[in-house]
Amino acid sequence: MRRRFAFAIIGSMTLGLAPAFAFDGSTSDPSEKIPKNFSDPNQALRAGLADLKAGDADAAAAELNYAAEGGQDLARWKLGEMYADGQGVRQDDLKAYHYFNQMVEDYDEDQPDRRNLSAISNAFVAVGVYCLNGIPNSEVRADPGRAHELFQYAATIFGDPNAQYNLAHMYTVGAGGLPKDNIAAVRWLAVAAQKGHAPSQALLGHMLFMGDGVPRQRGRGLMWLEFARDAAPAPSDAWIRDLYQRDLESASDGDRQAAAAFHDARAKQAFPSAPVRDVVKFILKPLGQYSPLAGTPASPQ
Repeated sequence: MRRRFAFAIIGSMTLGLAPAFAFDGSTSDPSEKIPKNFSDPNQALRAGLADLKAGDADAAAAELNYAAEGGQDLARWKLGEMYADGQGVRQDDLKAYHYFNQMVEDYDEDQPDRRNLSAISNAFVAVGVYCLNGIPNSEVRADPGRAHELFQYAATIFGDPNAQYNLAHMYTVGAGGLPKDNIAAVRWLAVAAQKGHAPSQALLGHMLFMGDGVPRQRGRGLMWLEFARDAAPAPSDAWIRDLYQRDLESASDGDRQAAAAFHDARAKQAFPSAPVRDVVKFILKPLGQYSPLAGTPASPQ
């Protein structure tokens, strides 16, 4: 028997498999168009990706929807991405959630689709963020327990730095009934930071610099903040630059000298870049004083 990896969904929400958007009883505007004649979903996927690249979002949505209904995970991911950030279609978190969640529920851990593991991993994180926040005026309620399970799975099985970052956040604030555990948070942040994940580097650096629930290491913390600042030039990364500048201003000359020595030593060790993917960046909400972690902007996900 084929075993699928799935999580329980809080409340009575169910996911309709057909038509594609059964949440609100309506179908999507562009994707309800009848696509070109295809012999198989894979052909529709190729056509959809080509039309999306060419800028024909209406045709792409119809073709990708056909491919998604045929079980093509990459088509589901692209549609989820399109609806999450309003890429050529009307922005709709509920429809984005639908496609991402299909990928999570259909994931077969015994026979994983290794061609699309990156997209599947991203879907786990995206659904986790939606579960952490919930979707207003919908049946998708905040479910921190499921969010934790999704982040934990993606962090450990896929080694996803976005999942590791979000999991660390849940420990820093004790979200979803978890015990507040900054040691566990720092461990996850360190794993993601080693991969070049700038938000993790920034938060790890700040926690080490401040001694926030962990032994204070101001020089090493400032080093991680500098790496994060250098890897985060986008306007949405302003919080990282602000955090670095604030900690730098309160650092002593000794702290700065130690940070420079740590930075020079680590700069000689290559670690891969792990940028936050666009769709995940879009659905993460600014939180608290210093980090855009997944979660509501209520407070120190």
